[in-house]
Amino acid sequence: MSRIGKLPIEIPGGVEVTIGQENHITVKGPLGKMERRMHKDIIITKEDSKIIVNRPSDNKFHKSLHGLTRSLIANMVEGVTKGYQKTLEINGVGYRAQKQGKKLVLNVGYSHPVEMADPEGITVEVEGTNKVMVKGIDKQKVGNYAAIIRSVREPEPYKGKGIKYSDEHIRRKVGKTGK
Repeated sequence: MSRIGKLPIEIPGGVEVTIGQENHITVKGPLGKMERRMHKDIIITKEDSKIIVNRPSDNKFHKSLHGLTRSLIANMVEGVTKGYQKTLEINGVGYRAQKQGKKLVLNVGYSHPVEMADPEGITVEVEGTNKVMVKGIDKQKVGNYAAIIRSVREPEPYKGKGIKYSDEHIRRKVGKTGK
C-alpha cells in the first residue's frame, strides 16, 4: 500500500470539492477555483469532510498513480486555501528587477532588459530591487514560472551572481590563482 496514497485528505471549512464523471475534480475555495481530470482507473470517494483515494489493483501502473493522485488533490486543496509562493533573490552589481504593469523587467547583465509577461493565474511582486515573489494557487504553475525566471540568469559558482531561490545554497568555487 502506498504510504502517501492511503492518507485521507482533510477538507477545511470554506472549501467545496466535487467529484464528477470520469474523476473530474473541482475544488473551490477562498482564493479561487481549480479543476483537474484524474486517471479513470483510480477510485476517488468523498466521505464527510475527507477525500479517500484507492486503487483497483496492485499492478505497478496503479501503484504509481495512487500516491500521485492523492498528492495532486491535496495540492489543489492547499492551493485554494493558502496558495503557493516562491521567492527569488537577484545577486550582482547592477542587477535588479522591477514591475511595469503586468510585466516583470529584469536587468541582469545583458545588453538589454529582459521583459516577461505574467502568466494567467500567477502574480509577481517585486520587493526592493532584488527580491521577486511568485504567487498563485496552482503549485505546478508557480514552480514552473519561478524556474523560468531563474533560467534567465542562473547563479554562477565563482562570484554567486545571478537569480537564485531564497532557500537555495550556491556551492562556491575558488577562482584562478596567479603566479
